[in-house]
Amino acid sequence: MPVPARVSLVTLGVADVEASTRFYTSLGWTPSAASVPGVVTFFATAGGRLALFGRDDLAADSGTSPVAPGAVSLAVNCDSAADVDEVAREWATAGGRVLRPPADAREFEGRSAYLADPDGHLWEVAWNPAFPIGADGVPVLP
Repeated sequence: MPVPARVSLVTLGVADVEASTRFYTSLGWTPSAASVPGVVTFFATAGGRLALFGRDDLAADSGTSPVAPGAVSLAVNCDSAADVDEVAREWATAGGRVLRPPADAREFEGRSAYLADPDGHLWEVAWNPAFPIGADGVPVLP
């Protein structure tokens, strides 16, 4: 059987599940009823699902050592250039950091910014007119 080409769930190892849950909730994201307070929080997104799990618990579950965030970036694609600026403002208001402020994108036609959540996980927020947002909320690739 070939491996399905999909990302179903992204789990972020965080220092404090409750604090990280408050951060993402303050962005307007709604935790799933499947969440276990203080242990794991799940969010349904227009793409895959996002989970917040204790960094040490994630390491124990995977049989690895805790890894510092920043080796991977996640992305939120927007419908317009103005949306990139608004998302960056909301992110900062919620307690996240703006690492690279919104600007014309360096590697594509559009606009982007880099943000970090309170644990330092990297998020790119971008508008790329070549990848319009489909009805399902996911970018349409050519």
